[in-house]
Amino acid sequence: MTEIQDLLKIAIEAVVAGGKEIMTVYENFDGQVEYKADNSPLTLADKKADTAIKRILETTNIPVLSEEGKNIPYEERKDWDYFWLVDPLDGTKEFIKRNDEFTVNIALIHKDTPVAGVVLLPVRKELYLANVTLTDAFFCQLETLDSIPSIEYIHNKAIKLPVEKTDDVYRVVGSRSHMNEETLAYIDELKKTHPDIEVVSAGSSLKICFVAHGKADIYPRFGPTMEWDTAAGHAIVLGAGKQIVKPDGTPVIYNKENLLNPYFIVK
Repeated sequence: MTEIQDLLKIAIEAVVAGGKEIMTVYENFDGQVEYKADNSPLTLADKKADTAIKRILETTNIPVLSEEGKNIPYEERKDWDYFWLVDPLDGTKEFIKRNDEFTVNIALIHKDTPVAGVVLLPVRKELYLANVTLTDAFFCQLETLDSIPSIEYIHNKAIKLPVEKTDDVYRVVGSRSHMNEETLAYIDELKKTHPDIEVVSAGSSLKICFVAHGKADIYPRFGPTMEWDTAAGHAIVLGAGKQIVKPDGTPVIYNKENLLNPYFIVK
């Protein structure tokens, strides 16, 4: 097994390659959208990013489970020791709305737990990365997607997470597209102990990264998500010394027979 840090370098290469493919479509997006069986949108950008990412990750000889290739039988994947969990374009609705808040997510999972992850916001060239085994998480502003940044370059430019708070405002991050009654009730309950509360909206896995970064204190998610939606962000959170748990406090795990996530809280 190659060292996690070496695999993280490959994940960075893959996430940037995926982001670059997305931007070639985004810059000339004509609004053409397909719809999958569950009525979720699919664009050419999803497909091109998925192909570019898999081409790189497959050189590691570690299995890849991607949203766009999710039909691998549980009987095959249940015995995986390590695997890549990929969402080539998280926030397709944000992509279609052109609000820039979509991400590329790649996580390395050991058994049922993320051990490394990268999240890229292609439009803003913002990169989150974490090696959970070192309890390291970083945020880096890239200059370009035309070259692959080295780990050394990133560490020289990066901000170590979490960033220390400078005020007493308690920030709850909520979905740009989904805010149901259960979530609103949870926020109302938080107001009893945190009267100075602010709700911050964001799209895609950026919501999870906001907590890891220190831009928000908590993210309650009481709605459906899939494992590939959260795994890379989960790694960033763990690297920053925080956690994602189910409402009963038990950990969120991966490579379940049913890839649907439980409700969870990031804090």
